[in-house]
This record gives sequence, C-alpha cells and structure tokens, in this order.
Amino acid sequence: MQNLKNVLDKLVSWLLIVLMGAMVVNVSWQVISRYIFQNPSSFTDELARYMLVWLGTLGAAYVAGKNEHIAIDVLPNKLEGQARAKLMIFVHALILLFALIAMVMGGSNLVYITYILEQKSATLQIPLAYIYGIIPV
Repeated sequence: MQNLKNVLDKLVSWLLIVLMGAMVVNVSWQVISRYIFQNPSSFTDELARYMLVWLGTLGAAYVAGKNEHIAIDVLPNKLEGQARAKLMIFVHALILLFALIAMVMGGSNLVYITYILEQKSATLQIPLAYIYGIIPV
C-alpha cells in the first residue's frame, strides 16, 4: 500500500511540475503578446485560469497526502498519547467525510451535469466537464 502511495505521490508531483511550467510559459506569453507585440493572445487568460484550478486542487491533495497542509495545531499539541491519536482519527474522518460528500459526490455531479449540457469554455471551446473533472479525482 505504501508503494502505491509513493508511486501516486511521484506521479502527482511530476504533474504539478509540468502544470506549473506550462502555466509560467502561458502567462509569460500573455505578457509578451500584450506588452511587446501590442496584440494580446485571446486564449491565455482562460487557459491560465483552468491550469490554476488543476494546480490548486492537485497541490492541495498532494500536500494533504504528505500531511504537510496548513493546520491549526493548538489542541493536538496540548494532547498526548491516546487522546492525541483519537483526535487525529476524528479529524481525518471529518476530512474524509467532507471530501467524499463535497468533492467526490458533488464534483461528480458537476462533471456529469456539464457533460450532459455540453457546456464549453468561451475561448478554448474545451468541454467544462474536462476542466471540472479534477474535483472528484
């Protein structure tokens, strides 16, 4: 199980690196085309927005999996032993419950609805179901 987690972590980290690199290139092209060529690119703003959604969602999942996310640790630092372990199990259960209800069920419903309605992005004409597909994943 730990080996699978390591493989997934490595895959997600490389995907984050590629996304961040592509986003830097995309935004740089937007700046160059706007200020140097005086002809702003029409797709770069929308593409940067969608890459940021994917980057933020995958990045949050990555750091949460490594237990490096932002947390308020006043109460856990005051507890020790069994009480601290029980608190951490409770906190992780709440996070799992939220993720299942909001992200997986709600995100899957959002993807399904946008897929059925065939909604597309304004400039790129990408189906929004592909953009929102990262939420349940």
